[in-house]
Amino acid sequence: MGTFVTPALVFLFIFYTVCGYEAIGVNGYPKYNTGSGIVEGKLNVHLVPHSHDDVGWLKTIDQYYVGSNNSIQGACVENVLDSVVMSLRRDRNRKFVFAEMAFFHRWWIRQSPEIQEVVRNLVASGQLEFVNGGWCMHDEATCHYIDMIDQTTLGHQLIKNEFNITPRAGWQIDPFGHSAVQAYLLGAEVGFDSVHFARIDYQDRAKRKVDKALEVIWRGSRTFGSSSQIFTNVFPVHYSPPNGFHFEVNDDFVPVQDDPLIFDVNVDKRVNDFIDASIIQANVTRTNHIMWTMGDDFQYQYAESWFKEMDKLIHYVNKDGRVNALYSTPSLYVDAKHAANESWPLKTDDFFPYADDENAYWTGFFTSRPAFKRYVRVLSGYYLVSPISFFLLVP
Repeated sequence: MGTFVTPALVFLFIFYTVCGYEAIGVNGYPKYNTGSGIVEGKLNVHLVPHSHDDVGWLKTIDQYYVGSNNSIQGACVENVLDSVVMSLRRDRNRKFVFAEMAFFHRWWIRQSPEIQEVVRNLVASGQLEFVNGGWCMHDEATCHYIDMIDQTTLGHQLIKNEFNITPRAGWQIDPFGHSAVQAYLLGAEVGFDSVHFARIDYQDRAKRKVDKALEVIWRGSRTFGSSSQIFTNVFPVHYSPPNGFHFEVNDDFVPVQDDPLIFDVNVDKRVNDFIDASIIQANVTRTNHIMWTMGDDFQYQYAESWFKEMDKLIHYVNKDGRVNALYSTPSLYVDAKHAANESWPLKTDDFFPYADDENAYWTGFFTSRPAFKRYVRVLSGYYLVSPISFFLLVP
């Protein structure tokens, strides 16, 4: 039986050709070119997908993991991990970073051997990167440094046992100020080659933008006789994307609409928005590499909502050619920064105190809840003594 070319098919062919919908693939499935790497001579926009998942905040850790008590906050980390793994499998160029091993461990031990093998392959290929890798993202102001080391060690042991790797990047994106001891702990003791965070004093950030000094070499505390230092990346605003590029499924956002059969095709507008936001950030950053943190608190519960939009942006921005967009991770970003052979400002003291606005200093946590902090300190002492006693007593 022959193939009949109907007027409707002719119309559709002309329509797609005229409208430039070149991303269409077999049977109408859109195929986007997401495999861009770094392009020399262009501004490279590193898209780093992430979900910031507090290990306890408005809900308990268990409620956050399973998604209960959502009248307080709609958050389910189990859904995040399930959804991200499925989305990463759809396109080998997609990437994602995850930090909190307290959540990952809960999820990991309940996965089938088949899914565990899938995740191991995603980690080995660099699609899934563990950042920080501690049991949680610890506070830097009121915790004892021994507790910081212990909780980081616990998370890293899990990663080492299951994947035989050690995280490269510190990801302290949300603590309320940052201690110079962190530069020592994360650099000299943990072995990270970079640390990334959002919260610094609003006046400090404003000056650093003018001086292009958001990214520095942070020389650690000399308290322990160390001269260690670490590359430090302070985000220009927050750990979310630039305005207009937040794509959580239940948010009111403007999608990249490229299907000419559906109303409101806006590819050119969204590409121009992307380039404008990139140039704004490039003007406060050294080298031709900038990072967009594509995520926020407990995001990616439906990961395709983010990845579909990023796929389109990478495809059409790179087709436009004025800047280069790519899926990336903190490790890839820092490698690119170092390859640029740039001189970086030096930082030798704390990022304290932290204020996010005039007369809005976040210093109350130094003295708040003293009884609770005392309990933690006492239990920490017992925890430290226990393994030492066991080691001495066991022949």
